[in-house]
Amino acid sequence: MPDTTEQPLPDLSGTFESFDGTAVGYRRTGSGPPLVMVHGSGGGLHSWQPVAELLADRHELWIAARRGYAPSGPARSPKRFTDEVGDLRALIDRIGQPVHLAGMSYGATVALHAAAAGLPVRSLALWEPPLFAAGSELTSVQARFEQLTAQDDRRGAELLLAREVARIPAALLELMDAGEPDGDEPSDAPGWCGDLESMAAETADVRRWTAVTVPVLLMRGADTWQPMPETLDRLAAALPDVTQKSFPGQMHFAPSLVPEDVAAEIGAFLAHR
Repeated sequence: MPDTTEQPLPDLSGTFESFDGTAVGYRRTGSGPPLVMVHGSGGGLHSWQPVAELLADRHELWIAARRGYAPSGPARSPKRFTDEVGDLRALIDRIGQPVHLAGMSYGATVALHAAAAGLPVRSLALWEPPLFAAGSELTSVQARFEQLTAQDDRRGAELLLAREVARIPAALLELMDAGEPDGDEPSDAPGWCGDLESMAAETADVRRWTAVTVPVLLMRGADTWQPMPETLDRLAAALPDVTQKSFPGQMHFAPSLVPEDVAAEIGAFLAHR
């Protein structure tokens, strides 16, 4: 008799054309129910990798580089979250069935928009969406960021984003590595500029996320600084179907620092959906 065991698809990297012609780079690996993983600002195809490699035995993973981040094409300006939703719609159409959706930081905000827009999403796994980083005041941050990057002051640009967007406390910044960025790495400035444009057009009002009715896993680091914890508390209160998970001793960077814990939580959540 023929072997009917489901065989994993071979790993695949490539690009697809989104709704407006933008080329979006992606990587596919693993086998099982499809899980699309959306990276945060300053990220790319590598961002979810430590977690993804621990889920590939249970899920067909699709990881895309958001527009503006290599190897994807540039974002049109001004960029909006609707552009990111359009890219996800094109990717899900390519997959051909409803997907689970995981988002990290800014990517978690993208995932919320995708679910609220009615994309065929079975569930959301969100890591600390920075919904507080919104509003027209970010326009001036973007202008300063562009000026610093034009001057090739990558360290100054990173510190600006850490203070004004991520709102990392000064005491914590002093404890973090203050080394110079690797000059051999491609600049993520174009992606950051597009993300800042999207956030500047946003509202910090979380009540609109009552429209997200799919099951949501909302994850956070127990030691992440304010205003993230207050923001996540308000988001949890607005979501109709939410499971919360806090990781002791961790902050915003837990998906990179303890990927095995994050992967285990996502895997357990998705196993029942």
